[in-house]
Amino acid sequence: MTNKIKVIITGASGMVGEGVMNECLFNENIEEVLVIGRRHCGTKHPKLKEILHQDFSDISEINKLLIGYDACFYCLGITSLNISEQDYFNITYNLTLHFAETLHRSNPLMTFCYVSGAGTDGHEKGKLMWMRIKGKTENDLLKLGFKAAYMFRPAMIEPGKGLKNTQKLYKYTSWTLPLLKRLFPKYFITLNEIGQAMINSVIYGFDKKVLEVADIKMLSGK
Repeated sequence: MTNKIKVIITGASGMVGEGVMNECLFNENIEEVLVIGRRHCGTKHPKLKEILHQDFSDISEINKLLIGYDACFYCLGITSLNISEQDYFNITYNLTLHFAETLHRSNPLMTFCYVSGAGTDGHEKGKLMWMRIKGKTENDLLKLGFKAAYMFRPAMIEPGKGLKNTQKLYKYTSWTLPLLKRLFPKYFITLNEIGQAMINSVIYGFDKKVLEVADIKMLSGK
């Protein structure tokens, strides 16, 4: 591509966000990466800019700094374990939609990629509350009117080597990954594939708006 792209990433202090950020920093099509988070991502790179912001429910004070970007890779999320449905809704739905709505006002021609999860119910009627809330989040993001929006539904994620923020669960269960990959190959995806697929969604687009594991792999070109 002739014009390099500038991307915003949230959740870079988490496993998925860090993996996506790493792919962007070392991709020749990416000109600039702006990370927005509550704490430092712990990475330094010539392409990388960082904004620390504590309250994602109000990003008005940094809004002017978000103008002129081509994409947002929204990797901020929380587990549904040991949390009330209302708190999960506030973090998963309200914060996400507020952030996306603010970006859309400044960058309507942006591509917005949201990390959801396998099992999300687009009909918003799933048995588990996270399935319904993630489904509603996906549906309402797609209605905002971005140039393009893609909902990524990874399942079992294979962490990248050398990344700092790999979830503790993976640190203690990494020995099971080879067996699980043999048993459930269709459900496994790497952070490299997720990051590359997001980048490709901006450059090339994709014919589906909701991407399951097989779609993410196809879009990544891996």
